[in-house]
Order: sequence, then structure tokens, then C-alpha cells
Amino acid sequence: MRIGELAGATGTTARALRHYEQAGLISSQRAANGYRVYDERAVVRVRNIRYLLAAGLTLDDVRVFLPCLDGDVAAAPPSDKGLRVALDRLAVLEERIAAQTEARDRLQAALRRTAGGRIRPVA
Repeated sequence: MRIGELAGATGTTARALRHYEQAGLISSQRAANGYRVYDERAVVRVRNIRYLLAAGLTLDDVRVFLPCLDGDVAAAPPSDKGLRVALDRLAVLEERIAAQTEARDRLQAALRRTAGGRIRPVA
């Protein structure tokens, strides 16, 4: 299938697919006219990549899962290395959330002070 067909089958864009290919997560062959051609297995692989990205992992993180990207990533137990990568990413996300929460709280307090209490707190 060509890149547009793969994009349609996986709910992504041709640009994202080229990015995944550049990152070494998927591969294609070239047709005589230079178009990228993917086999049917690429559909599962791209869906798994998107699943892992949606879970908060980065493309670099996803590389750890290369050996299992052609199977059911969501149902398979993670390897020790995969679990470690996921836990490390979770720690990074928790740090970012804490920093953003602190920034929000500081801004909210400043607004309350300067706006004379007209600002309602964000839940």
C-alpha cells in the first residue's frame, strides 16, 4: 500500500509516517516511480506506535518496543526494559505536572491579589 493508504488505515498523516520511518520504526520499499510502498504488516506496527505515543512515550522510548511492535502491544506483558522506560517516562510526566500545577497556583494567587478576589479558583 502507498503512504496515503497507510495513513488512512491507521488514522495518521503521511508526514507522521515519514517521521516514523526516519526514526527507524517502520520501513518501506520504493516503487519504480519513487513512491513509498508498505506491506500490510505496517498497519499493525503504526497502530502500536500511535498507541505507545498516546500513552505518553516518545519516539525514542518506542524504539525499546521494536521487537514487539508487530504484535498486540497493549495485551503483551512489557519486558523489563520496556517497563523501565515506561516508569521513567511516567516520572518525567509527573515532574512536569507538578511544575505546571505550581505555576498555575502561583498565577492564580497573583491574580486573586491583583484582581481583588474577582478570580474564581480553578478546580
